[in-house]
Amino acid sequence: MAQTTTVDARVGTPPGAERASAHRWWVLAVIGLAQLMVVLDATIVNIALPSAQHALGFSDSDRQWVVTAYSLAFGSLLLLGGRLADLIGRKIVFLVGVGGFAAASALAGSAGNFEVLVTGRALQGMFGALLAPAALSLLNTTFTDAKERAKAFGIFGAIAGAGGGIGLLLGGLLTEHLSWRWTLYVNLFFAVLALTGGLVFLKRGVSADRPRLDLPGTVLVSAGLFGLVFGFSNADTHHWSSPQTWGYLVAGGVLLAVFGWWQTRAAHPLLPLRVLLDRNRAASFAAVAISGAGMFGVFLFLTYYLQASLGYSPVSTGLAFLPMIGALMVTAQLSTNLLIPRMGPKPVVPLGMGLAAAGMVWLTALNLTSGYASAVLPALIVTGLGLGLILPPAMSVATDRIDPADAGVASAAVNTMQQIGGSIGTALLNTLAASAATGYLAGRRPSPEVLAQAQLHSYSTAYWWSAGFFVAGLLITGVLYRRGRIVQDPDTPAAVHM
Repeated sequence: MAQTTTVDARVGTPPGAERASAHRWWVLAVIGLAQLMVVLDATIVNIALPSAQHALGFSDSDRQWVVTAYSLAFGSLLLLGGRLADLIGRKIVFLVGVGGFAAASALAGSAGNFEVLVTGRALQGMFGALLAPAALSLLNTTFTDAKERAKAFGIFGAIAGAGGGIGLLLGGLLTEHLSWRWTLYVNLFFAVLALTGGLVFLKRGVSADRPRLDLPGTVLVSAGLFGLVFGFSNADTHHWSSPQTWGYLVAGGVLLAVFGWWQTRAAHPLLPLRVLLDRNRAASFAAVAISGAGMFGVFLFLTYYLQASLGYSPVSTGLAFLPMIGALMVTAQLSTNLLIPRMGPKPVVPLGMGLAAAGMVWLTALNLTSGYASAVLPALIVTGLGLGLILPPAMSVATDRIDPADAGVASAAVNTMQQIGGSIGTALLNTLAASAATGYLAGRRPSPEVLAQAQLHSYSTAYWWSAGFFVAGLLITGVLYRRGRIVQDPDTPAAVHM
């Protein structure tokens, strides 16, 4: 007989929850729109950066801050945003996050100088840190039926995985046919729809038990995450031996260690250790972080390859990623609706890691004459199939069996893992690729052909390391995930709707 893990009992449903449940698919649409807005912003601005730099006249060394300002604010404040959703109410925090994100996007889009652009991007990250965990916790507390939860998380996970590719396409279209400013203004359309839907369909609600905010824990984890993200971001422009890199990384690590110690002493911990200690949840957090790091091997370096090596336009580059997004959406639904309910996460997520690793290895064979249909497309489809088996199941399992009072901070932990994984992936892969290119050029005359081959060698190095990330993910998730299905006890009361 198949081994099963039964979902723990949850608190009863408060008045008004039935009405919220009746609109749950509209709630999913609202949450999905807001999540897409946040995920898009991780890549949509990247394509517009050269145009923005030309218009505002800032230097190459300053350019990284347009991306870094967003990731610093977003990554360092996520856990605080998740806890505020638990304490104040998910609807309020969600709506404030959406509204603030839209206002910050308008500020950045209308920027007349570099300083205003970076300020707007930092504010986007700050409000995104409120919005993202509130959205995922709303999803977690709205869908409690096992089959409906699987469908909802399949859709949500597909958005989270495909948003980067959609951002590349949309960024290319807007930059090429309108202006770089529209890569920021476009958020206003998403925000209006999400705000309107949120006001209509989301129901107010606050946990009956509202402990005080853990201020020391908030300061420690925010500063620690800032140190990590900033240190890894500096690795793009400084050597690993620079104090600007290792100094911040060490400081961030120490602060996070102190934060972990403090959580065992605090009366009202910001991140209760019960959220982290479940094996399935720990495996899911690792899966989200590793896939965040590995995905940059696709989005970042394949974008460079298609544009710099094959001469694709921004729009053509975005279109090239659509098959991967389609494959991801197929396996997102397959994994959450069919495979996870029947087999559990242990065979599914490691299989996804293996497929993603195979896709990365396939990309290492690309050269200056590779055709899209014969070489690029198959690798993208295999990678997309793998990512669809990783992200949606991992996000669902990471927030499963969470007490409603901890739903916000657990959701924030998922987003934090993805953000930190992405920061680590960007820094490591950029540094390794740059070193590979330098090593290739050593002793060679830098002719156009040699420079093109050096670029190609750097991309291949990044793909190999991305494959290594996914192989590590296969081993970690294969060991950590428990055997057997995760089934919901039919006698368990429905979760509270916030």
